This record gives sequence, structure tokens and C-alpha cells, in this order.
Amino acid sequence: MRSCFAIIVILLFASCSDSTGGSEQAPITIKKETLDIKKNNPNPYVDKDVSIMDMTYYPPDYPSLKMHHLATTAPFARVIYSRPIKLGRKIFGGLVPYGKQWRLGANEATEIEFFKAATIQGKKINPGRYILYCVPEAAKWTLVLNNDIFTWGKEIDSSKDILKFEVPVTKPTAPCEDFTMLFRDEGNNHAGLIMAWDDVAVNLPIEF
Repeated sequence: MRSCFAIIVILLFASCSDSTGGSEQAPITIKKETLDIKKNNPNPYVDKDVSIMDMTYYPPDYPSLKMHHLATTAPFARVIYSRPIKLGRKIFGGLVPYGKQWRLGANEATEIEFFKAATIQGKKINPGRYILYCVPEAAKWTLVLNNDIFTWGKEIDSSKDILKFEVPVTKPTAPCEDFTMLFRDEGNNHAGLIMAWDDVAVNLPIEF
């Protein structure tokens, strides 16, 4: 995760298991390494999920401040999602079809929570919890805020969509093996929500 984080941040500063959503695909061959993870799982109670749940905050250092009792206010926002792994597969236009809903990760739908009012592309967003998903295309993603909380990622009810945002796709020179979401601090209460996997990255600018 650290190496992927570093690659994304460096590239964006310089230039600026079917566990995904979407329609059913033909059977996918999973590499032996994935099978070994489950076979050699040392936990006697549960199987190891290869798409690990993760959480990212804005400000990015909020968890450290909280742990050291230095946080004086609530965070501005956080995202909870799961991290599928590429495992040699074709991701966009393959495992993740173009033009169809994708949950932005694996397992349950990705959630974004705003603790403060925010503005995205001139549209006001009230504090609260929302589903965040996307409809990817080769050159752009349509990111969608949705009220269908506590839903499984493949069954998001689009009738509960609230707002939609289009963001351009960028092509980092170094691929990212596991899907990653993180907030980048852009100063003056502005953040970029970075989403990257394989050879694709997008940035959703957010103003608080």
C-alpha cells in the first residue's frame, strides 16, 4: 500500500475476486498466489478476504492526529472501501466494463461521509453518509453520489442517485496493483479524492 500511495502522489503532483461491480463476466482464472492466500490462512475463524477493507480521511493526517490526541475537530470527510487486486487481469474494459456501474472497489458499496458541508464542481453537498460509485469510460469517469446506504456493491439502486460528476482519466506511467483511494491535501480546505487502479487514475476535487 505504501508503494502504491507513493507512486500515485508523485505522479499526480508531477502531472497535474470477481470482486468488482458491473455485469457478469466470463469465468476468470485466479492466480495460484490468490488461492495460496486462502489455503494458508492462519486464522481458524474466518477466510482471508483478498480485497481488504480500507479507510482514508481528509485531512490525510487525521488518524495520526487523533491517535496522538492532537485532533481538535472532526475530520472533513472519510471514505470506506475495499481494495481488489489486479492479479494479471485486464481491469478497465475487461473485469470492470465500460458504461456500467462499478462500486469503486469490492464487496459492499463504497461509502463517503462528509462531516462538513462540501462543494464539488459547484454543487453543494450536505454533511452525511453517501454511497459513491462510478460509471467508467476510457477517457472519463462519471462519479455518482447515492443515498442507497448499506447496500451490496453490485445492487446499487440508481433511482437514489443524488449528484453526478464527470472527471477525466489520466494515465500514470507506473501501474497500481491494488485499487487505491486517498485524499490529497491541496491547501485552503481543498482536497483531491484520488482513485487509481492498474494504469488509470482520476481526481475528484472537493472544496470544504
